[in-house]
Amino acid sequence: MEPYASKKGGAVFNTTINRYAYCTITPTDDHSMSVHSTDYGKFQAPLDGGPLKLDGNMDLIKAVTNHFEITDGFRMFLQSEAPPGSGLGGSSTVIVSIIAAICEWQGIKLTSMEMAQLAYKLEREEIGLKGGKQDQYAAVFGGFNFMKFNKYGVNVNRVRIPEDTVNELQYSSLLCYTGNPRESATIIESQVDKFNKGQNEVALDKTKEIATSMVIALEKGDIVYAGQLLHEAWEYKKQFSNKVSNPQIDALYQAAMDEGAIGGKVSGAGGGGFMYFICRYDRKYSVAKVLQNMGARVVDYMFEPEGVISWRYPNE
Repeated sequence: MEPYASKKGGAVFNTTINRYAYCTITPTDDHSMSVHSTDYGKFQAPLDGGPLKLDGNMDLIKAVTNHFEITDGFRMFLQSEAPPGSGLGGSSTVIVSIIAAICEWQGIKLTSMEMAQLAYKLEREEIGLKGGKQDQYAAVFGGFNFMKFNKYGVNVNRVRIPEDTVNELQYSSLLCYTGNPRESATIIESQVDKFNKGQNEVALDKTKEIATSMVIALEKGDIVYAGQLLHEAWEYKKQFSNKVSNPQIDALYQAAMDEGAIGGKVSGAGGGGFMYFICRYDRKYSVAKVLQNMGARVVDYMFEPEGVISWRYPNE
């Protein structure tokens, strides 16, 4: 997050899972766009009247269309398997899918770094959606990555975790939906305000250190220690802002820990959405059962090693 990343340098260790955003473009003969999104409904606009106004309605599509100065007509279908407010980086993954689809359609060549940089610029700077930089880069590069952020740019390092460790981590991991989407903007504003007042800097520093330690733990295959680090990071994350957690999240977390989770966290800014846990392998079932009994929904998923891809499928 800015301004921390530029002032002190940020670090994130993350991975991608098999929850996808899809963008399908069908060219048309006119100079207008017609969009159907499973999450946000339908939208139509002419493309021969200059840049489209960013007004909170389909801005992800408008920003990409404006950037590439698209005047050729098209129909677009958007679908995301990460619901809005989930904390799984859904909006960033959607804008990456839009950029990739338009580049494929228009024959525009971008490197992975250029695509991630553009997604960040459009989502965070042009549209003004609050958040950090990690989601756009994760969606583009895919897999396990250790990312470093400073005022000069972003460095993405692929983390080579042994296959046996990835399999064991998959077996020990649990993802659940709390049932409550969250509005990340207010949480992020509170977090930034506390940093500017010097109230959460130590917690942010410690979290950055834990990201580095987590990489080392998984490279060595120590999943128990990785879970312990995750718990430590969650304790610090709650100090970012008093909006990160709430009584429901605290109750779910404590119940999971009592049943055999080693550590966990709320994905994204916090406040709701998805929770992720690393469990003792023989207690994962018990953790899942108690969370479900408390109203959370356990979700099956797999780690996804690949980043964004695009392809052409000719109409018959």
